[in-house]
Amino acid sequence: MLRALLQIVLNGVALLIAAYLVPGISYTGSLPRLLLLGLVLGLLNLLVKPILSFFSFPLIVLSLGLFYLVINGLILMLVAAAFPGDLQVKGCLAPILGGLVIAAVNWLVRAFERKED
Repeated sequence: MLRALLQIVLNGVALLIAAYLVPGISYTGSLPRLLLLGLVLGLLNLLVKPILSFFSFPLIVLSLGLFYLVINGLILMLVAAAFPGDLQVKGCLAPILGGLVIAAVNWLVRAFERKED
Protein backbone atom coordinates (compact mmCIF):
# COMPACT_ATOMS: atom_id res chain seq x y z
CA MET A 1 0.00 0.00 0.00
CA LEU A 2 2.80 2.39 0.90
CA ARG A 3 4.58 1.61 -2.37
CA ALA A 4 1.44 2.46 -4.37
CA LEU A 5 1.06 5.80 -2.57
CA LEU A 6 4.72 6.54 -3.18
CA GLN A 7 4.27 5.80 -6.89
CA ILE A 8 1.28 8.18 -7.06
CA VAL A 9 3.33 10.96 -5.45
CA LEU A 10 6.24 10.18 -7.77
CA ASN A 11 3.99 10.39 -10.84
CA GLY A 12 2.66 13.74 -9.64
CA VAL A 13 6.17 15.09 -9.05
CA ALA A 14 7.27 13.79 -12.45
CA LEU A 15 4.33 15.59 -14.08
CA LEU A 16 5.29 18.80 -12.28
CA ILE A 17 8.94 18.47 -13.39
CA ALA A 18 7.80 17.88 -16.97
CA ALA A 19 5.59 20.99 -16.78
CA TYR A 20 8.57 23.08 -15.66
CA LEU A 21 11.09 21.66 -18.13
CA VAL A 22 9.11 21.14 -21.33
CA PRO A 23 7.73 24.12 -23.23
CA GLY A 24 4.17 23.37 -24.28
CA ILE A 25 3.23 21.61 -21.03
CA SER A 26 1.80 23.63 -18.17
CA TYR A 27 0.18 22.78 -14.85
CA THR A 28 -2.04 25.24 -12.99
CA GLY A 29 -3.84 23.06 -10.44
CA SER A 30 -3.41 22.47 -6.72
CA LEU A 31 -1.45 19.81 -4.84
CA PRO A 32 -4.44 17.45 -4.31
CA ARG A 33 -5.20 17.74 -8.03
CA LEU A 34 -1.56 16.90 -8.77
CA LEU A 35 -1.89 13.72 -6.71
CA LEU A 36 -5.08 12.87 -8.61
CA LEU A 37 -3.22 13.40 -11.88
CA GLY A 38 -0.47 11.10 -10.59
CA LEU A 39 -3.09 8.45 -9.80
CA VAL A 40 -4.66 8.71 -13.25
CA LEU A 41 -1.23 8.59 -14.91
CA GLY A 42 -0.39 5.46 -12.95
CA LEU A 43 -3.69 3.80 -13.84
CA LEU A 44 -3.30 4.61 -17.53
CA ASN A 45 0.26 3.27 -17.48
CA LEU A 46 -1.01 0.12 -15.80
CA LEU A 47 -4.09 -0.50 -17.97
CA VAL A 48 -3.79 1.30 -21.31
CA LYS A 49 -0.05 1.32 -22.00
CA PRO A 50 0.28 -2.49 -22.27
CA ILE A 51 -2.60 -2.59 -24.76
CA LEU A 52 -1.07 0.20 -26.85
CA SER A 53 2.31 -1.51 -26.69
CA PHE A 54 0.85 -4.83 -27.79
CA PHE A 55 -0.93 -3.41 -30.83
CA SER A 56 1.98 -1.21 -31.85
CA PHE A 57 4.62 -3.93 -31.43
CA PRO A 58 5.62 -3.88 -35.14
CA LEU A 59 6.23 -0.12 -34.95
CA ILE A 60 8.22 -0.57 -31.76
CA VAL A 61 10.42 -3.17 -33.43
CA LEU A 62 10.88 -1.14 -36.63
CA SER A 63 11.81 1.99 -34.67
CA LEU A 64 14.13 0.03 -32.34
CA GLY A 65 12.01 0.98 -29.34
CA LEU A 66 11.70 4.69 -30.05
CA PHE A 67 7.95 4.33 -30.60
CA TYR A 68 7.67 3.89 -26.82
CA LEU A 69 8.25 7.65 -26.62
CA VAL A 70 5.17 8.20 -28.76
CA ILE A 71 3.16 5.86 -26.53
CA ASN A 72 4.31 7.78 -23.44
CA GLY A 73 3.26 10.99 -25.16
CA LEU A 74 -0.17 9.56 -25.94
CA ILE A 75 -0.63 8.55 -22.30
CA LEU A 76 0.33 12.08 -21.24
CA MET A 77 -2.18 13.53 -23.71
CA LEU A 78 -4.90 11.25 -22.28
CA VAL A 79 -4.16 12.56 -18.79
CA ALA A 80 -4.31 16.14 -20.08
CA ALA A 81 -7.60 15.42 -21.83
CA ALA A 82 -9.06 14.06 -18.58
CA PHE A 83 -8.10 17.25 -16.69
CA PRO A 84 -8.29 20.07 -19.25
CA GLY A 85 -8.26 22.92 -16.73
CA ASP A 86 -5.25 21.71 -14.78
CA LEU A 87 -2.83 20.20 -17.29
CA GLN A 88 -2.33 21.63 -20.76
CA VAL A 89 -0.27 19.86 -23.41
CA LYS A 90 0.18 21.69 -26.71
CA GLY A 91 1.73 20.49 -29.93
CA CYS A 92 3.15 17.16 -31.00
CA LEU A 93 6.67 17.31 -29.62
CA ALA A 94 5.70 18.48 -26.11
CA PRO A 95 3.89 15.28 -25.04
CA ILE A 96 6.74 13.12 -26.39
CA LEU A 97 9.33 15.15 -24.49
CA GLY A 98 7.09 15.23 -21.42
CA GLY A 99 6.72 11.46 -21.54
CA LEU A 100 10.50 11.19 -21.81
CA VAL A 101 10.97 13.41 -18.75
CA ILE A 102 8.42 11.40 -16.74
CA ALA A 103 10.07 8.13 -17.74
CA ALA A 104 13.50 9.53 -16.83
CA VAL A 105 12.31 10.67 -13.38
CA ASN A 106 10.76 7.27 -12.72
CA TRP A 107 13.92 5.51 -13.90
CA LEU A 108 16.13 7.74 -11.77
CA VAL A 109 14.12 7.04 -8.62
CA ARG A 110 14.10 3.30 -9.30
CA ALA A 111 17.86 3.33 -9.87
CA PHE A 112 18.40 4.62 -6.33
CA GLU A 113 15.77 2.58 -4.52
CA ARG A 114 16.91 -0.23 -2.30
CA LYS A 115 16.39 -3.79 -3.48
CA GLU A 116 14.44 -5.95 -1.04
CA ASP A 117 15.15 -9.68 -0.77
